[in-house]
Amino acid sequence: MVNLTIDGITVSVPEGTTILDAARSADISVPTLCHHPKLTPFGGCRLCIVNIKGVPRPVTSCTTPAEDGMEVTTRSSTLERLRRTLVELLLSDHPNDCMVCEQAGNCTLQELAYFYGIRENRFAGERRVYTKTDNNPFLERDMEKCILCGKCVRVCDEIQGVGAVDFTYRGFSAKICPPFEKDLECEFCGQCVTVCPTGALTGKMWRQKGRQQGIRKVHTVCPYCGCGCNLTLHVRDNEVIRVSSREDTINEGWLCPKGSFGYGFIANSDRLTKPLIREKGKLRETTWEKALEYIASNSLKIKENYGPDAIGGLASARCSNEENYVFQKFMRAVIGTNNVDHCARL
Repeated sequence: MVNLTIDGITVSVPEGTTILDAARSADISVPTLCHHPKLTPFGGCRLCIVNIKGVPRPVTSCTTPAEDGMEVTTRSSTLERLRRTLVELLLSDHPNDCMVCEQAGNCTLQELAYFYGIRENRFAGERRVYTKTDNNPFLERDMEKCILCGKCVRVCDEIQGVGAVDFTYRGFSAKICPPFEKDLECEFCGQCVTVCPTGALTGKMWRQKGRQQGIRKVHTVCPYCGCGCNLTLHVRDNEVIRVSSREDTINEGWLCPKGSFGYGFIANSDRLTKPLIREKGKLRETTWEKALEYIASNSLKIKENYGPDAIGGLASARCSNEENYVFQKFMRAVIGTNNVDHCARL
């Protein structure tokens, strides 16, 4: 273990822990924009700068390993002045449209501007201007709001293993985009949207559906496969307007394209909400009790008249492993057949 002092508090952490993680383990707040606990440290936003006794200049705490005997200061008038200037520089090249931004109230940059009381910007000059060209139904990329934190690049590479976007150009012209600045073509998993600290990446399906006020959050489980990923449904006026996930769940906050954007079926007018029984060639609604009784009685008749192998069972890719195990056990032990199949396609 490594023992160090942060803001006068003695902290003991495993070797290899960064100063930022050491500070947060002691509930010491250090602002960041480019850091994510599950991604490689980047040190791009510079907001996590701290002073180390004996080191002549501030260092980025997210990329500096904690060492035994270190004396670290995370708060001082100089550090706060530097952080405020960094936020001002970011805002000088950022659209001032929080009133209509989808991420207002959930934007890290907006929160930092609030805490530093930035109402007017000292820095003025040329701003980057980009057009929106993405022809896809899922992701909205507003690159004028991009602060080049690199989170989308790292999550796409390190978590998804896709590498759909990367840094291009240099200096003032630097931007994040797909190869050759073409339209985004990827799995549309939405991981980049999840980690984006500003409104640069949002879901097109969310637009003008609601932000923070009047939103009810409902925790549930994704219905699309047996992985059991946890979802948080954002509900407004009894309508699901977006989906997110929590980091403290089995999927660690990550979702696939279906989990992120495949929620339109919930309110679809063609969705089945009651069991149906076909009588004289027509389907009619019934209760679950009558439907199960119908299935059981007819299964027994088929088994008695034609034998158990006249019956087959199709398991579901949307059930858990435990549910599918019970189903195949039912087919083999109760029905008495090995005619069990499973379609893993959705």
